[in-house]
Amino acid sequence: MTQLARLERDALCDTFLAHGPQAPTLCSPWTAADLAAHIVIRDRRPDLAPGIWLSPLAGRLEKGQAQYAAKPWPELVELVRAGPPTWSPARLPAIDDTVNFVELFIHHEDVLRGDETPGPRRELSTRQSRAVWKTLGRTARLLFRRSPVGVVLQTPEGEELPARAATELGTVLLQGRPEELLLAAYGRRRVAALEETGGSDLVKALWTSPVGLS
Repeated sequence: MTQLARLERDALCDTFLAHGPQAPTLCSPWTAADLAAHIVIRDRRPDLAPGIWLSPLAGRLEKGQAQYAAKPWPELVELVRAGPPTWSPARLPAIDDTVNFVELFIHHEDVLRGDETPGPRRELSTRQSRAVWKTLGRTARLLFRRSPVGVVLQTPEGEELPARAATELGTVLLQGRPEELLLAAYGRRRVAALEETGGSDLVKALWTSPVGLS
């Protein structure tokens, strides 16, 4: 069975080619070319990647990213498709799925929903959807850790996941497909197809607080 990260990487590259290097993304002001360059650096340039998190190194990262983004589009997309180099631990399928599946999935949606219109653009397989839900099971508490209200995630099938324990303010119930919940948890609520229950004040309190890893 083909690993999830590999399937997602190939699908993302096909989307890159279909949309073109200047396509908008949810990571504005980044274009598709900027986003592709970011992925290549994450895969292949550990010397530059720390600039993603450390501001003193950001200038060097930005220069390297601009150089990759300026490459001919087919060449840049093929670098993304090739994935991590042979020396990288992420060449191992299990590590690749753990480290890269969600990253690639979210960035794929960044391109697909780059027009900022909410809702899905593709139909996921049951395997993909379950993998996303499993990821939320591991990370939801971290992603919603700063919420001032309780948060419960719920799929259309009724599966529930407590993402933040109830507080004295109350709890918000977020209902949607796993992929929509994941996008919201990573700061992309504006394009996620969700139903939010708990009252407007609680919902506002949730989304005006920081969500995600940063």
